[in-house]
Amino acid sequence: MSRRRTLGPGKKVALLVGAAAMAGGGAFVMASTSNASQSAQAARTKADSAVCQGLATALGNNQKFIDGQRANPDAQSDARIANREAVIAQIKVQQQASGCAVGESAQDSQTGQPAAPSAVPSAAPSAAPSAPAAGGGAASGQQVCTGSTVTLSGEGGAPAASSNQFPAGTRLKVTNLDNDKSTTVEVTSVSGSCVLLNNAAFEQVREPGKFLIRRAVIEKVG
Repeated sequence: MSRRRTLGPGKKVALLVGAAAMAGGGAFVMASTSNASQSAQAARTKADSAVCQGLATALGNNQKFIDGQRANPDAQSDARIANREAVIAQIKVQQQASGCAVGESAQDSQTGQPAAPSAVPSAAPSAAPSAPAAGGGAASGQQVCTGSTVTLSGEGGAPAASSNQFPAGTRLKVTNLDNDKSTTVEVTSVSGSCVLLNNAAFEQVREPGKFLIRRAVIEKVG
């Protein structure tokens, strides 16, 4: 004759409490995972929005510069416009790669450009020159303007550069990583980007037919 074991009231209560605790623990883990996922998604959305806004601002700044050159042309306007059109084409490529609206432009703002583009072309020249910024305090021999593209100003004369980060007299070495050519020039004026090379300096490092150096190393050497 078989015997069926029965649980006393105390053991039944203990089992029920344990089951409830396990169920509650699982719910807590699921809630925590869900919250973490939502936070990560929110962070990605915010970052994507900032990138798109920065690209739109850079695009708008360059379009305004082109409009200004066309409204008040001079002997170098065609070269400057060609330079900025090449920059705009690169911005649109990065807008597409970043999932932004291609061609979106924020023309009323001069701020908000991204700081380093690996992704995004924060270095695209802005429409209006600004005063040299804190970058001028970099030590000699230090790499500066990391991630910046380099374009030409369309200005003549001996090899020289203009900058919105370094004062006149600063010497900068610009290396084009696509052809390993480099030039060392002196900053002589203010521009809307980290480094703009004049025609003579740009010819020393450019690839034939190109108005934009996308892979550049910029060093302060004096």
